[in-house]
Amino acid sequence: MKKEGQIKVNSENILPIIKKWLYSDKDIFIRELISNSCDAINKYDMLILMGEAKKDEQKPFINVTIDKEKNTIKISDNGLGMTEEEVEKYITQVAFSGAEEFIQKYKEKSDVEKDIIGHFGLGFYSVFMVSELVEIETLSYKEGSKPVHWTCSGASTYEIEEGSKTSRGTTIILTISKNEKEFLDEFKVKQILKKYCAFMPYEILVNPKEGEENKPFNNTTPLWLKAPKDCTKEEYEAFYSEVFMDFNPPLFWIHLNVDFPFNLKGILYFPKQTNKVEVLPGEIKLYSNQVFIADNIKEVVPEFLMLLKGVIDCADLPLNVSRSFLQNDGDVAKISKHISKKVSDKLHTIFKKQKEDYIKYWEDISPFIKFGCIKEEDFYDKVKDIVLYKTINDEHLTINELPKLEDDKVFYTSDENIQAQYIKMFKEHNLNALVLNHMIDSHFISFLEYKEKNIKFNRIDSDISKSMTSEENKDDNAKLIEKFKNAIDNKEITIKVEALKNSSAPAIILLSEQSRRMQDMSAMYGGSFPEMKSETTILLNSGNDIVKAITSLRGEKQKLVCRHIYDLAMLSHKPLSADEMSGFIERSTNILKIVANVKSENKE
Repeated sequence: MKKEGQIKVNSENILPIIKKWLYSDKDIFIRELISNSCDAINKYDMLILMGEAKKDEQKPFINVTIDKEKNTIKISDNGLGMTEEEVEKYITQVAFSGAEEFIQKYKEKSDVEKDIIGHFGLGFYSVFMVSELVEIETLSYKEGSKPVHWTCSGASTYEIEEGSKTSRGTTIILTISKNEKEFLDEFKVKQILKKYCAFMPYEILVNPKEGEENKPFNNTTPLWLKAPKDCTKEEYEAFYSEVFMDFNPPLFWIHLNVDFPFNLKGILYFPKQTNKVEVLPGEIKLYSNQVFIADNIKEVVPEFLMLLKGVIDCADLPLNVSRSFLQNDGDVAKISKHISKKVSDKLHTIFKKQKEDYIKYWEDISPFIKFGCIKEEDFYDKVKDIVLYKTINDEHLTINELPKLEDDKVFYTSDENIQAQYIKMFKEHNLNALVLNHMIDSHFISFLEYKEKNIKFNRIDSDISKSMTSEENKDDNAKLIEKFKNAIDNKEITIKVEALKNSSAPAIILLSEQSRRMQDMSAMYGGSFPEMKSETTILLNSGNDIVKAITSLRGEKQKLVCRHIYDLAMLSHKPLSADEMSGFIERSTNILKIVANVKSENKE
């Protein structure tokens, strides 16, 4: 026989669970209480607009009062307050959301949903994470209402009686637990307020003094709420330094201001990269109705935008939002795509209208753009024509202007100092190469080869262009290779001979692009990547007089010259190890002795 029943929650157990597991950060209780106060004031203002309440002379306020001697924190507001019936309904029924009911009741009269912060009804209970006793003093705006005093020690019981409050609004009094005394420190409370409540829509006063003009702690009208046309460059820069404590002015910014199909406001800043080797992490602060939710939520803000700094205020997001909710919410995906599109639109605008500025910005913004291309192919498709590639001739080219050599090869340098010899050879032959020297470029190269099938990247020391060589007599090459091989005693390296048009360098080292990429990948993964035999080649320049003379030398002198040519080539390719450098210095000394015709005993 089938039976139906109702799942019951044991109130003896639910509050201890809430106290321990409701939030990962205990300081969230301040955000929840301040948010409730904002809602209470906002609801009262809406009721006035709808003719359901009378306007009085009181200015909206939220007061935070800390009393170390009494171990209490008070949070007071002059919102709509509560009757005894409402206290029992909204406070004592866990997870019954007063905001939800308010929306349902008044949604036909006003578009209230986007302006109500709380949606879950659990936020109030975060106070029990830090309190041994919680009291509520409240008086409703409704005529004839009596003040209410509610008390609970965190157990499953509470007391409710007539209170003593004489003015409209609500005061929450928290008696802080012995183990949570840190929350009685005014500086710490201000830090928490700065984190969560710096831009709440109503003034917040901390420990206000009666009879004095108290300065509000928060900025009730943050810059992102203004229309872009009404904001000045100075305001944007001042807001940036205030929020991110970065006193290097941003390069430029994007002001988001969307009302349909979702409510989205914010400002994204492109910071100046002070570290030219690594990409410094950015900071995107996510807000809901001016209430801070979290930093760097990649479900809302595309991951590659995490390199930027900015604020995003999306009223459609609830405060107590979970990652799983965001991942499965269709509107969130639309918001993310919209932000990505706005960024690409802004970049195109600067590229077309301020090309010189765009080139100046490029060194700072290129890591962000390249990361965006790798992470989102749609973004690459939008911006690929405005991605710039700096060359060894200090030009900035687009993808359609890349300097290709035979077999669609595009040469590049990753270190202009170490690869200086190769760059010099390219310039002497009127050849061009790209400068790709940022840590992200190795990934970006692979991505481009995947996207653009007619481009093959080769580092400048991986191969020699045919235009650098000349016709030669190769009859003696085999003999030269044999003598050189015996002299350097390195079985792992391949020896080739070519007549280079530039006769000054006796030899150069070439490392195949594939080998180098495998080595880089192995280094990146801590040597755990499968090893691959290094395809390193020493290319002897048969047009060089020293190389021509090798076959005519004999004994130790021949070996000394070959080894020195090898060392010079390696030095132009990469730094020598300690042992290699020691040997190089010793051989250099011996060569100087030969040149000076000095005997080993230092005597004539």
